[in-house]
Formats: sequence, structure tokens, C-alpha cells
Amino acid sequence: MTAHTSDIEKETLASGPPRKAIIGPVAANVAFVMELTLVPLLLPAIQLHFDLSISKLAWVFNSYGIAVAVGVLLGGWCGDAFSTRKVFGYGVAFFAAGSLIVAAADSFEMLIAGRILQGLGGGIFAPLVPLLLTRALPQKPGRALIVWGSISGYLAAFAPLFYGSFLGGDGWKTAFIFIAIIAAIALLVLSGSPSSKDPAPYTGRPADYSALFQARDLWMTFLYVFCTYGSITYYLFRLPVWLSENEVEAASIGFVLSIMWLTFSCLSTLLRNMVDSPHLGAIMFAAPLLIVAGFPLLYLGDNFLLLIASSVLVGSGLACSNAPSTQLILRFAPKGMSAVSTSLDITFARFGGIAAVALLAETEFAYAAVAMGLSCLAAAVCALAANKGLADEG
Repeated sequence: MTAHTSDIEKETLASGPPRKAIIGPVAANVAFVMELTLVPLLLPAIQLHFDLSISKLAWVFNSYGIAVAVGVLLGGWCGDAFSTRKVFGYGVAFFAAGSLIVAAADSFEMLIAGRILQGLGGGIFAPLVPLLLTRALPQKPGRALIVWGSISGYLAAFAPLFYGSFLGGDGWKTAFIFIAIIAAIALLVLSGSPSSKDPAPYTGRPADYSALFQARDLWMTFLYVFCTYGSITYYLFRLPVWLSENEVEAASIGFVLSIMWLTFSCLSTLLRNMVDSPHLGAIMFAAPLLIVAGFPLLYLGDNFLLLIASSVLVGSGLACSNAPSTQLILRFAPKGMSAVSTSLDITFARFGGIAAVALLAETEFAYAAVAMGLSCLAAAVCALAANKGLADEG
């Protein structure tokens, strides 16, 4: 009888409440991704509404990014030192409150205050999303991360199209309110999930950060993230600029970018059963090869089909690097430092993009192509090294 009851309890935990433990973080990430994809489209309306100069509009954009960078480090440290779920909850609450302040802002100062609070909250909870997902589904952590990544990709593709079709003008306020509502729903779902409690706290020695710096395979994976995301970010920056210079209409540019995000989402879904298998290393190795193959097609002519092929290749590379690299980082993270490791994952991805765009923004294509080739080559070498570390660990 006891064994039978235990089996029922296990089945309940496996099929019922863990779904809420997954839905909560994913919903919060939905709000985070909507901010990422929608705000560039909202900036012109915000500028018109507040009659802002270009320099002030830049602060509207950059204040959020700076706050995210601070929040990521804070969230990573607090996520390991305190209750991961509580820290995550505070981050989501700050993000939702900041979004509402932005929507209600009647002055530039109030707008900036809202963006800072929003960015701080997003930075705090973002690195904890993969941690909560893998804890909610420990038997198939890669599958949970793939679901997370694919949903993000679908939103990245369709959110701008939805805004352009149904909102506009003062619709930017509605967009921020909608973001706040989704964040609030995520908080309610996660707090109502009894199965999503933190695991027993780590009872070993206090976190030894020297172990973090000595984790060679972890840092090879960070370098992999820096190179792959740097290349992808440069692609996302250069593609609209290059197409605009060639008098391609904005609708067509948006369509090409949507194809990239849709490819990322669809392939992420197809890979959901492979990232927990020995194929993980091969998937990560394929990512930089796919990315670097997409760059030449971008410049081979005005053939629209080549542009689509280019976006498909880069989107495929993003799918092969996103969840797999995060899973590997969690596996290589020293005990008691999982949240710090995922926060560094985000930091390296952001710095990779910043470096690539800053160094190559005005560079001729031939030089940029060489730089991207070298970056992807370095990422491929890192993937091989990380895969060897994974084999040695096994």
C-alpha cells in the first residue's frame, strides 16, 4: 500500500504541478522577450509623445540595458545565496512594476525611472529562468530549455507583426501594460505551484568562487557563447542596415527577420529530444558552421531567395547554440554556483554582441566576413573542447 501511494505521489508530481513550475518561468520569459522585440518598434512613438531629442531617446533605450546588466549579476549571486524562487519572484515583480510605471509616465524622468526598474527586474529573473526550468524537469532538462527557447523564438517573430497590425501611435502604452500583465500572471502561476519549491539548500562549503575560475570547460563554453552570439547579433544589426541601403522595403526586412526567428523556433522544437543525448556536442559544433555559412549569402546579390536562405541558416545556428550551450553551462557549473553561471552566460552573450557591433559596424564586408569567420572558427574549437570535457565527465 505504501509503495502504491508513493507511485501515485510520484505520478502527480511528474504530470501535474511541475507544469505550473514550467509555465511560470516561461511566462516571465515571454514578457522579457516581448520587451526585447517590441521596444525598438515603440521608440518612435515614445519620442513623439514626449517630444524627445535623439540623445534623450537613447537614454530611454540604454537605461534599460544598463539596469539589466546590473540586475543579471545581482540575480545570479542572490539566486545561489538565497531562495531561487523568491529572488525570481522579486525580479518579476520589479519588472512588472517598472512596465506599469513606463505606461503611466507623464514625464521623461518618470519614464527613465520605470525603464530602470523594469531592466533591474528583468536582469534579476532572466538568469534564473533556465535554473527553475531544469529543476522542474530534472529528468529531461534539455527538453525544458528547448521549450523555453522555441517559445521565445515564436514570440520574437510574431510580436512585432502583431504590434504593427493592431497597435500604433499611443499603442505603446498598451504594449507595456500587456507586458506587465504577462509578468504578473507568471508570478501568480509560479507562487501557486507547491511542487516548484527550491530543492534542499546546498549544505557543503560556502561557494568557493575560485572553483568558478578553475572550471576550464565552463569558460570554454562561455567563450563559445561570446563568439556565436556576437556573430548572430552582428547579423541582426547589419542585415536591416544593408537592406535599407539597397532600398529594400521595411516590410520585406521584417519578413526576413521573422523567417530567422521562425527557423530558430521550429528547429528548437525538433531538437527537443536530442539535447539530452550524446548528440549535444555535435549540435553545438554545427551552430558556428551554420552561422558563418549564412553571411556570404547575404551579400551575393539582390536575390530575395538567397536572403531567405541566409536567415534560415543563421536561425538554425541560433537554435543549435541557444539551449545546448545553456545546458552545458549548467552541467559544468561548480556546486552552489548555478545561478551565477547562468548570469555569466547572459553577460557573455551581451558582451559578444556589443563587441561585434562596436568593432564591425562601419567595416567593409570583406573584413567583417573574415572577422565573423574567425569568430565562428573559435566557437567551433570551443565546442570541440567542451564536448571533450563532457565526455570526460561522463
